[in-house]
Amino acid sequence: MPLKIVARETLRVGQALVVDADSPAGRYATVFEDDGSTGVFYAIDTDIEEGNPVQDALLVYVAADVSDAELASTLEIGWSDDGLKALLLINDAPHAAFDFAARQGWCLSALPEAALNKAWSKAGRQWSDAVEALFD
Repeated sequence: MPLKIVARETLRVGQALVVDADSPAGRYATVFEDDGSTGVFYAIDTDIEEGNPVQDALLVYVAADVSDAELASTLEIGWSDDGLKALLLINDAPHAAFDFAARQGWCLSALPEAALNKAWSKAGRQWSDAVEALFD
């Protein structure tokens, strides 16, 4: 399934950055945020009017643990053609993904263990070749 890159920014780990990426199909969105100490990838359901539209959050990195944090990186967020799967890439390497239809998120750190919405990520967050295959 081809990946459509909808957001691209220069990332400096540990420097504040927020990158929004709306699904080409509408309803869903993702946000990457570096708050200075962590990098987190969020799954958002924009149709939720009451309550929290953030359905899941994945820990991409802890800034203090990134060995080459001083180097500029390229952050990209891409969506599948159906607008239901999102992939976060840093320097062309996948780091986190969401499948909105399956209500599942994965990341290299497999953290946090529990999703914000208990209906999400019941299968665990461990990254695998099967996750990457969703975007081939």
